[in-house]
Amino acid sequence: MNALEEEGFVMLGGPLEGTDEVLLILRATIPEEIVDRLSADPWHRRDLLRVSRVTPWELRLGSLQ
Repeated sequence: MNALEEEGFVMLGGPLEGTDEVLLILRATIPEEIVDRLSADPWHRRDLLRVSRVTPWELRLGSLQ
């Protein structure tokens, strides 16, 4: 995860309060890229990361720089 964040793929991430889920804001062009990149991550191989949903999102206020 740290490497994915350092290269700019993971933009933001953190736990969803009151759940055992995490929200990740990722920079990708197609949903398959997200699934492919995350499936190669050690967290996924250790069953610490499961992709439950990929939903496109458009930033309208602020910036991720």
